[in-house]
Amino acid sequence: MPLPKAELHLHIEGTLEPELAFELAARNGVTLPYADTEALREAYRFEDLQSFLDLYYELMAVLRTEQDFADLADAYLARAAAQGVRHAEIFFDPQAHLARGVAMGTVVEGLWRALGSSEARHGVSTRLIMCFLRDESAESALATLQAARPYLDRITGVGLDSAEVGHPPVKFREVYEAAAALGLRRVAHAGEEGPPEYITEALDVLGVERVDHGLRCMEDPALVERLVRERVPLTLCPLSNVRLRAVDTLADHPLPAMLDAGLLCTVNSDDPAYFGGYAGDNFAAVRETLHLGEDRLRELARNSFLASFLEDDEERRARYLAEVDAYEFGDAVS
Repeated sequence: MPLPKAELHLHIEGTLEPELAFELAARNGVTLPYADTEALREAYRFEDLQSFLDLYYELMAVLRTEQDFADLADAYLARAAAQGVRHAEIFFDPQAHLARGVAMGTVVEGLWRALGSSEARHGVSTRLIMCFLRDESAESALATLQAARPYLDRITGVGLDSAEVGHPPVKFREVYEAAAALGLRRVAHAGEEGPPEYITEALDVLGVERVDHGLRCMEDPALVERLVRERVPLTLCPLSNVRLRAVDTLADHPLPAMLDAGLLCTVNSDDPAYFGGYAGDNFAAVRETLHLGEDRLRELARNSFLASFLEDDEERRARYLAEVDAYEFGDAVS
């Protein structure tokens, strides 16, 4: 039985496994420039964030209909549940779909087909977070928020993702102010490629409640002290950090030092189809490579539920935390 956990940093488009990509391509009459699933899987080898993003956006061409998005989300939820995920807060990138002529409603309604039945089918509660692409304009982000207004009963919060360098958080001040006025929760990618200053800016300018990635905070002791004091959660993605060269090897990952510093860290999978592991795989990898003991693993699992946007259901949060506290470790954790 896997350790119960929440997943808070997961891009649904990044769960597109090669087999499903070919299945959806055939369904929708899309020709992929790869001979077969193995050739596509071989292409999942990246030099950096940009080379990953190029493939990531190219493969989105297979996502056309509500059923496609439903199938994508349902496949993720099944895998996540098998690895102990009890609650998932799922990112999606509407601008990447709108640019291809896929309507906001198609994306949200399709995802909701899976999310709405997730608890019954997979035992996983869910939240949906709409991300803005930071390498697109601030005006495009505002237009995207406007397009989402009919669906805000299904969207819990907003996020900020894609290429970080050269796109500081301040660029999106206006759209985050608008999102806050609508009652949406706020997160943002910061401090993965970008400098520690981006983390501070995301907190002070965007008013984020969680920082996605954030590992470069360790370069700024005053920022670490603030994050600890304010109990700002960080959604770390260890296997992703290695694949995208944010750290050279998993053994070099600052997670143990971050926990020792008192930071509220969580472990997540980011884009698991591309980065070689879902949430449980990330837990197993840090346990083995970083030699995390049971107390640390339990802390990470507890942190994931404490950092979740479950303020509207504290009874559920308490139930999940009780599951973590009661968990008995075996020889392997996933």
